Amino acid sequence: MRIPDPRRVEAFVNAHRSLVLACLVVLCLGTWLGIGASVGYVYAAVRSLPGQDIVRSAGTMARATTIADVKGRHAFTIFEEQRLQVPLSRVSRNVIAAIVAIEDQRFYSHSGFDPVRLVAALLNDVVKRRAEQGGSTITQQLARLSFLTPDKTVRRKLQELILATRLERTFTKDQILELYLNKAYFGDGLYGIEAASLGYFGKHAADLNVAEAALIAGLVKSPSTYAPTVNATRSIARRNVVLQAMRDTRAIDERTYRAAATTPLQLNDALRREEAFGQYFKEEVRKELVSRFGWDQVYRAGLRVETTLDLDMQRAAEAEVERTLAAIEQQQKRRGSNATAKDPLQASLVALDPHTGEVRAMVGGRSFEQSHFNRATQSRRQPGSAFKPFVYAAALEQGYTPATVITGLSEPVATLQNVWLPDDEHIAGDAITMRAALRLSSNRAAVRMLQTIGVPTAVDYAQRLGLENLPAVPSLALGSGEVTLLSLTSAFGAFANQGELASPSLIRRVTTSDGQLLFEAMPSTTPAVTPTTAFLITSMLQDVVNAGTAAQARQIGFRLPAAGKTGTTNEYRDAWFVGYTPRLVTGVWVGYDQPRTIMRGGYAGELAVPLWARFMMTATHDDKPESFRPPTGIVGVEIDGASGRLATDDCRRARDAIVYTEYFARGTEPIDICPIHRAHLLRALGIPFGRSSGPVVVAQDASPPTVTEVRPPAPAVAKQEPPPPEKKKRGFWSRVLGIGKDSDRTDPKTKK
Repeated sequence: MRIPDPRRVEAFVNAHRSLVLACLVVLCLGTWLGIGASVGYVYAAVRSLPGQDIVRSAGTMARATTIADVKGRHAFTIFEEQRLQVPLSRVSRNVIAAIVAIEDQRFYSHSGFDPVRLVAALLNDVVKRRAEQGGSTITQQLARLSFLTPDKTVRRKLQELILATRLERTFTKDQILELYLNKAYFGDGLYGIEAASLGYFGKHAADLNVAEAALIAGLVKSPSTYAPTVNATRSIARRNVVLQAMRDTRAIDERTYRAAATTPLQLNDALRREEAFGQYFKEEVRKELVSRFGWDQVYRAGLRVETTLDLDMQRAAEAEVERTLAAIEQQQKRRGSNATAKDPLQASLVALDPHTGEVRAMVGGRSFEQSHFNRATQSRRQPGSAFKPFVYAAALEQGYTPATVITGLSEPVATLQNVWLPDDEHIAGDAITMRAALRLSSNRAAVRMLQTIGVPTAVDYAQRLGLENLPAVPSLALGSGEVTLLSLTSAFGAFANQGELASPSLIRRVTTSDGQLLFEAMPSTTPAVTPTTAFLITSMLQDVVNAGTAAQARQIGFRLPAAGKTGTTNEYRDAWFVGYTPRLVTGVWVGYDQPRTIMRGGYAGELAVPLWARFMMTATHDDKPESFRPPTGIVGVEIDGASGRLATDDCRRARDAIVYTEYFARGTEPIDICPIHRAHLLRALGIPFGRSSGPVVVAQDASPPTVTEVRPPAPAVAKQEPPPPEKKKRGFWSRVLGIGKDSDRTDPKTKK
């Protein structure tokens, strides 16, 4: 290069002094402006960084709320980020070795950033003319995860370097590594090493082997690219790169490297597999938690929630709902019914503890993914004949008894519009006892009893049992009001709990991540009916299961003492059954969201009872037979089934009579003898005839009689002759006892 002649330069400057001076001024100003801008840029970048107090909070991160079942087993998580935080002591050394080998080999020797790696990354970016490598250490990555955006800019890189040095001054190396492993994103919605371990391999982070640890460590560079659930081939290739780095840094030997590199990929999602059941229950819990504690605390604070759910019962409930719907749809095809995919057949189930109200299982429909609408808690439908027990409970509270003979069944009922006589396929006579009426689900008997005690009285007792907003009309006896499955199941639970209504609950206890108690449920019960009424209703409802409209439960194989009631609404649109043992009450419903006929002749005994029975067989398989114990004040008396009066020896000798032990609240038992079976000839001759044995008090310390002792024996009922053709007049006993069709269909005229 030729050096200019100084004399010529000097001559040029002298000749153009003003121009040269201006250029020098511009150059100086440009230099100072550049320096000022750089200083300002750096100052602005530094000034916007979080202070030291905030840097100390780097350990704060969104944590998943964990939900356990009643036995303490993990059931669900609620999260903004699917993250389960663990200490470094519960992370496999294989993971630590893999992360350090692939992400930051000089992690334990640098002070926040690695100059060697930074220069190498800069040269690589210059050669390739793009920001491909950032050269970030684990500490820098933690700074970015905690405080910065992922944008690849000079400003962000400068902030990252400064924050990394601050983090190194605030935390130890192990603390930094623990924070990093808990904050890093590992793809497929999994945040943190514990969630990734469970989500990909079904094991805790402490149990990962070399191959598994290498695969997870390799995901940090590009989780969406290398996630094994996205592309297994790329994931394995990336794993082997990590294994090579581990071998090169002597974290593993050659033999271990070869074994790990040839290990086949076996995925096992234990984290989300656990949530394959109970999504309707989880959603109810989530809504209650957000209502109590707010969204931020539920999704980010890592609450610990103990619920009332029993996972075993929940799995059984969902399996039986699926099985039942499939079976009904097959019947529909055979009967020529049209099923549409747009409005598929639905079913719901609720099982709860009648003494505490704790919900053990909840199914809100056939698929939570297809519809989040919870038909157990949100859908209000007519219960049909399943409402009748509440009418009779109100009657018992007014002094009537299971042996009360309900008469005038053929008399129309006056309404505001006209006179009305409900359809009744169950009996053809004009009188029937309350027990037989409930067992056979007589529509006319229920309406007549409602008319006798008064509609307002029945509405009042229904409200006491938790059934609100019911219409005060005669058709209420046939279930013309609307209820939810949860409220109906809870109401039946009061009969199993000596008349005490337990409020349904799903959450037992809520604590913070460090164990601070936030909420603890206190069981809440309120008196609804007297213990004697609850026992008498239960006694009558046992007949329904043993020899009434729910007898199919026994045919299927459910053997424990149980009580319950079916309900089938107009045009076979809804099928209900709510039944209970002393320990568990379960309600089921089957129908369409837009009410329409399920199938012609589709009674609840055929559609709902099998679902209930199969679920209860699983849910109570460890329960021992337990009878419903009578409370103080219950007496047992032998009565004649036709008259409801005290049975005589003549009643016992009569071939067409049914004599059985009936239960009464003390003071309501009959005192007069049966007027039907009298020895007229002996009376005319003045010869004494048999007398009643009188009331028998039930001993409280003895085993209570079972329902088979209470109800008329099933064989005796089965031997009754079927009613003759319509042209022939029915026999006297057929009319009095009301022996007829065993169904519970309500009258279309009751539709509101």
